[in-house]
Amino acid sequence: MMVSIFFAAIAGVLIGLSRQLNGRLSLTTTALVASFWNHIVGFAVLTILGLAYGELSRPGVFEAPLYTFFGGTLGVIFVASGSWLIARIGATATAILIIAGQMGTGLILDILHGTEMSYSFTGLGLAMILGGVALIQRRD
Repeated sequence: MMVSIFFAAIAGVLIGLSRQLNGRLSLTTTALVASFWNHIVGFAVLTILGLAYGELSRPGVFEAPLYTFFGGTLGVIFVASGSWLIARIGATATAILIIAGQMGTGLILDILHGTEMSYSFTGLGLAMILGGVALIQRRD
């Protein structure tokens, strides 16, 4: 469990750094251009890793439902909007609002799938995150 928590924390750091780099690039270009280059470089790195480890031609990939391939489209929107937002509302507010959106979506999906959990505590956690966003946006 601790290893999973460690890797989740590292992933969070990498997402934060990635958002910052894309936000910086969007200041000299546009959010769309920053997203384009983010995906081109990411595609190149992923292709090299996939070829090196032989993971690009796994059997069964095309047996997945068609809608599962639209994750890339959502990723483009996520990266472009993150690049645009960081330049306007800052890294902290962007990160917290993204987390709030993820938690809200997760809560809705868990409710729809009938996942056993404490919906009231999860909802309270989401409300606390949104309250935190309101606090960090205050100007003294």
